[in-house]
Amino acid sequence: MYSVMALHMIILFVGAHYSYAQVPLGFWMEEWFGFTRNNYDKIGHFMQGVSPTLITFVILQRCASIPSVRLKYLLCFSVAMMVSAVYEIIEWFASMTNPTDTEAFLGTQGYIWDTQSDMFMCMTGSLISITILIIKTKIDTHQLKD
Repeated sequence: MYSVMALHMIILFVGAHYSYAQVPLGFWMEEWFGFTRNNYDKIGHFMQGVSPTLITFVILQRCASIPSVRLKYLLCFSVAMMVSAVYEIIEWFASMTNPTDTEAFLGTQGYIWDTQSDMFMCMTGSLISITILIIKTKIDTHQLKD
């Protein structure tokens, strides 16, 4: 858990250092995979789905007595998507205040579907995390029975 959070922080720090549209890894990805833009920000949005999902799961495990496992996973997914939506709304407000100076912060690089693809990456990260949690829970439960 802490290693996932540390990885997320590193991704955010690197993006903040270079600005997301200028991160060298994004340029390498652009060259390797034939992207038309620097997609480093998509890694950050993927982790924006992973981290809140795992943090919410741990908090619910420790502090809440939710009898339905499905409801617990739904809450984890919902929190991750809410975090992503709030971030996209903040980006939108930033672009409304000064459209010319926010390009470095937003990193849209002229991509009209940036917000939707950011939300999709968050959703993908959250669903992969939930899938891993489900598999881990089944493995742990199976080991307890043996």
